Amino acid sequence: METPNKFLITAAILTFIAALLHLGCIYFGASWYRFFGAGEQMALLAEQGSWQPTLITLFITLVLTLWAAYALSAAGVIARLPLIKTALVIITSIYLFRGIAGFFLITNPMGRSAEFWLWSSIICLILGAFFLIGTKQVWHKL
Repeated sequence: METPNKFLITAAILTFIAALLHLGCIYFGASWYRFFGAGEQMALLAEQGSWQPTLITLFITLVLTLWAAYALSAAGVIARLPLIKTALVIITSIYLFRGIAGFFLITNPMGRSAEFWLWSSIICLILGAFFLIGTKQVWHKL
């Protein structure tokens, strides 16, 4: 039996942690939205009891959880998911594109802080790198 791919397992764990932090924003409310840089508008809406931040954040959580599942699937930890090659290319591309694009938004943060764009871009680039390396390593087996 082959050893599961460590890069994709790491990508899955980190992506799942990101999903859990998003759930924390829903549970802990405005202070977490502010701390994690979601923007003052999201924090204010959360304080006002609006469902909008919750729905947006749940959607992001769902997507991140799905991405973690695809990483675990490609790593050989869980059963093979459909369209795995396509999904891995899309996930990796989104992470890398978001990571690079964020650096261009530091000077025009659009309701978020420059620090948010800096740190979230670094995190996305790291996750994208784990997905890229891991995907490259298992591509021939998928």
